[in-house]
Amino acid sequence: MSNPSQHESEAGDTDIVAKEPEGLVELLQLLANAREDGDSIRLRTVLDVIGRRSFGPMLLLAGLVTVAPLIGDIPGVPTLIGIFVFLIALQLLLGRDHFWLPAFLLQRQIRQQTLHKVVVWMMPAARFTDRFLRPRLSFLINGGARYGVAILALLVSLLMPMMEFIPFSANAAGLTLTVFGLALITRDGLLALIAFGLTGLSVGVIIWALL
Repeated sequence: MSNPSQHESEAGDTDIVAKEPEGLVELLQLLANAREDGDSIRLRTVLDVIGRRSFGPMLLLAGLVTVAPLIGDIPGVPTLIGIFVFLIALQLLLGRDHFWLPAFLLQRQIRQQTLHKVVVWMMPAARFTDRFLRPRLSFLINGGARYGVAILALLVSLLMPMMEFIPFSANAAGLTLTVFGLALITRDGLLALIAFGLTGLSVGVIIWALL
């Protein structure tokens, strides 16, 4: 029998099997149930709750953090989210089935009260949005198409540090990641098409700001 510590990753994560969300409401409910002792909660704990084996939930989490009030507007958050998305998108392209993240990201903390406020604020919109999500045009997000999504997410992640200096551009990137994440977990290719357009918008905003 192997020692349980042998199953830990390089960053000290345990391989926890979590119920992966199937919609925006389910993801928010999982976030609301994430708990740690003390006033703050680490990214490690949040990922243990939503799961680390699927690209969709992690991409959706990254998008929600970026667009969320009280969180996404904090200086440095878009850059950290950019690093997070870059790492998971790159690992998907390399064929990994479990996403590794460095300790400096996993140890990032947020006040549990702030997270709860964000969940409450987003829940009505999440319930409304989930009513319109369903599997359709699945060829746009299944199989090799997932790698196309990963490449576009990688592109957005590379732009996010520059978005620290361009008002509202990080919100556009966060919306793009949110829509991509929702498209993947609900198998909704129409959402993927919308996210493709939003990716072009995000790139356009950067180019316009730099000219």
